[in-house]
Amino acid sequence: MNVHPTSAPSFTIVRGGVGPRARLRGSLEGGVLALGNFEGVHRGHRAVIDAAIGRARQQRRPAAALTFEPHPRSYFDPGSPVFRLGDAETKIRLLKASGLDGVIVLDFDAALAGLDPAGFVERILVELFAVSGVVIGYDFHFGQGRGGTPDFLVAEGARRGFSVTVVPPFIEHGRRVSSGLVRAALQQGDVEDAADLLGYPWFVTGEVVHGDKRGRELGFPTANIRLDPACALRHGVYAVRVGHQGKLYDGVANFGRRPMFDTGAVLLEAFLSGFDGDLYGATLDVAFVDWIRPETKFDSVAELVRRMADDSRHAAALLARTPPVPFPPPLG
Repeated sequence: MNVHPTSAPSFTIVRGGVGPRARLRGSLEGGVLALGNFEGVHRGHRAVIDAAIGRARQQRRPAAALTFEPHPRSYFDPGSPVFRLGDAETKIRLLKASGLDGVIVLDFDAALAGLDPAGFVERILVELFAVSGVVIGYDFHFGQGRGGTPDFLVAEGARRGFSVTVVPPFIEHGRRVSSGLVRAALQQGDVEDAADLLGYPWFVTGEVVHGDKRGRELGFPTANIRLDPACALRHGVYAVRVGHQGKLYDGVANFGRRPMFDTGAVLLEAFLSGFDGDLYGATLDVAFVDWIRPETKFDSVAELVRRMADDSRHAAALLARTPPVPFPPPLG
C-alpha cells in the first residue's frame, strides 16, 4: 500500500490492494476504522463516521474510514453503468472534511473479492491495520458473497480483541437515509431532497472544456463540463453554486442535450453570475441547489434567450434565500 499525504499533514491517505506483499505505511495502524463504501458520504454515513471519531478520541487512537474503489458493482458487473454520487477524489474530500484522521482506499479487485468473511477480518483488520476498533452501519456486509454480517463481526471482534460498534439506521422524515434514496431524488431533479439526505448540496467536479460557443453568442457564456455518462441526474435547468479557486459564484446551469441545438452529447453548461474570465481547463465544483424547469425546445432563438434571462433571474432569487455552503477543500 502507498501513503499519499494531503496538504494537511494530519490527514493520511492509504491506497492499495490486499495482496501478500501489501504493507501498512503511515499512522493509521491500531486505529478505529469506520467501514463502508460511503457512496455520497450522506447523513447516515456521517453517523457511522462520528461514532468512529468519538470512540477513537476516547481511546486516543487515530480515526479513519476504510472504503473501496472502484464501486463493487462496477467490479462484478462492468457492463452496467453505476450512477456514482461522486468520484473517488470527491469521496476522499468529503471524508477528510468530516474530521477523520485518514482514509484507506482498498482496491476492489479479485484479491479482495475473493476473501471470505474470516479472511477479511484476518487479512485487513488484523494483519494490515491491527485495528483497536471498528464501526459499521446496521446493514454492512462484507467478504465473499457479502457473507459477513454485523453479528459475525461483533463475534470476531470479541474473539480477537477489538471493539465493534454497530450504528442503527439514520431516519430522516420517516425514511432510512441511503445512497439509493439520494440517487432516486436526483433522478427526479429533486436536488433539495437530495441535499436533505446528504447533509449538503449535491455537487459534481469537472474540467471546463470547449463547447460550440453558442452561450457566448446568446449573451450567456457558459462553462461546459462533461459528466460521467452514467450520471442519471434529471435533465433540466438548475440554480447552482460554483466553486473556483476558493471563491463561490451563484449561477444557473443546464444539464442535458440542449434540445434547441441537440448534438447528441449530454453536457453540463453553467453560467456564473458576476464572473468575467477564461475558465477553459479549470476544474470547477458545481453544486445543484434548486430545480427550475425541464429542458425545453423553444420556437425561436429569441424565445430561448428570453427564457434564459428569466432562468437567471429565477436562480438569483432562489440562491438569495439559500445560505452558501462551502465545498470541501481540494486534496491538493
